[in-house]
Amino acid sequence: MTDTIDRVVLVTGASRGIGKSIALALSNETSMVYVNYQKSASIAQEVVSEIKANGGQAKAIGFDVSDLNSVKESFEQMAKESKGIDVLVNNAGVSIDGLVLRAKEADWQKVIDVNLKGAFYCAQAALKTMLKRPNGRIVFLSSVVGQMGNAGQAIYAASKAGIHGLTKSIAKEVASRNITVNAVAPGFVRTEMTDNLTEDQKQTLLRHIPLQRYAEPEEIASIVKFLVSTKASYVTGQVIAVNGGMYL
Repeated sequence: MTDTIDRVVLVTGASRGIGKSIALALSNETSMVYVNYQKSASIAQEVVSEIKANGGQAKAIGFDVSDLNSVKESFEQMAKESKGIDVLVNNAGVSIDGLVLRAKEADWQKVIDVNLKGAFYCAQAALKTMLKRPNGRIVFLSSVVGQMGNAGQAIYAASKAGIHGLTKSIAKEVASRNITVNAVAPGFVRTEMTDNLTEDQKQTLLRHIPLQRYAEPEEIASIVKFLVSTKASYVTGQVIAVNGGMYL
């Protein structure tokens, strides 16, 4: 392992699923990857250990993306340790599903606070250091339902559709500083959530996917890895669909 760090990466919600795969994909011996978690400290530490076992550098950092003060304090901590963030992947998110007529105000507030406000808070905090560093990269994780909508997921879909407007607006604001901002909109991905579905539920979902399978978390991570690389330096303000043809 080298002591030289060329790039500092923060992945929110990185203790499991897609976030974990992204953290692993972006890790190498010259990058410091901050593995964010809210409650799963021990699981986040396992991700850190895996990155280190592969020769990378990583630290776990716990904070709630929907808590502005917590975000500010955590970014100040990372700035002291690593002098700022070069790559931010806003992956943390929640979904509270249900029909609109049965939705509670608290459901709306929770999803918007984490998925939209949390993404905004982290991007705002990261940009304060990115403006002083070369080639900043921000990637928001959205969803196919933010593009096509889905019955029973109006709140989640609204939060993800908001990410698309946020992506395009911030991209225009910071392009002159050589900072790119993009979003990735996955379809259904094989995670703990999909593994727990019944066989009937799985078959119902698969009928809507032309490729007839779920994405693997690593397939989403590979798109994120491309977007934060120098190969994607002319890509900004885009929403990249990775949905197996589910929405065209």
